[in-house]
Amino acid sequence: MCRAFGAGRRALIVGGLFPTAAGEGGFGLVMLKKLMSLAALLMLFGCGEAVTSAPDARILLLGDSMMASGRGNNRAVADAIETELREEVVDRSVVGARYFYYMPITGLAGLNLTAQFRQGKWDWIVLNGGGNDLLFGCGCWRCDWQIDRLISDDGLSGAIPKFVSKLRATGAQVVYVGYLRNPGIKTPIKGCGPAGNELDRRLTIMDGLDPGLHFLPMSDLVPEGDTSYHLEDLIHPSPKGSAGIGKRVAQRIAQ
Repeated sequence: MCRAFGAGRRALIVGGLFPTAAGEGGFGLVMLKKLMSLAALLMLFGCGEAVTSAPDARILLLGDSMMASGRGNNRAVADAIETELREEVVDRSVVGARYFYYMPITGLAGLNLTAQFRQGKWDWIVLNGGGNDLLFGCGCWRCDWQIDRLISDDGLSGAIPKFVSKLRATGAQVVYVGYLRNPGIKTPIKGCGPAGNELDRRLTIMDGLDPGLHFLPMSDLVPEGDTSYHLEDLIHPSPKGSAGIGKRVAQRIAQ
């Protein structure tokens, strides 16, 4: 596992975790946008694990801070998958990763989510993504155009289906993980609920088009009013939240 300092602390770049229902969309959003400028700095302290660190691994994990949260303490989603399956997972997730990220150097380092992929003898590729594109691309407000860029209404086109098709072409099965919700809790991203629900709906449609693709929603993982699944920022998963995500992923792989 990659021991990343920045990704293991309370990451400031949002992983796009969506609440259950719409609410006050502007709460904390200005501050969060300003913190985008810290992405490159965080990259200096975080990392995506090198494929050569586990040459026999058959599981690759990609994504944003929902995946990377807790990595510095060995309590990220990949750690939970490793514990459940008792095998290595190569974790290349990066805090702040997006599909639409155009800075060349930091993009190649993993802030462009698609750049995290590395060739290997993968049986399974686990990933999430899209939340940062909605939060920072449209502020989770009137996001239909941005959702369309990520994935079309029929699940056939957009950045997500294009990338998933590339991953499936390697012969690996793909688990696309949905975002956590925080029902009954006021958070800085409460207004992202409708966009997150629509993203899940379209990912569900995409799932039905390919038996080798498995969309795994996380919208029902957190009980009403339970803050224990998130860090104090109420955005990123706590060790308990990461463990819950990892357990579900592991169960799907083991089926």
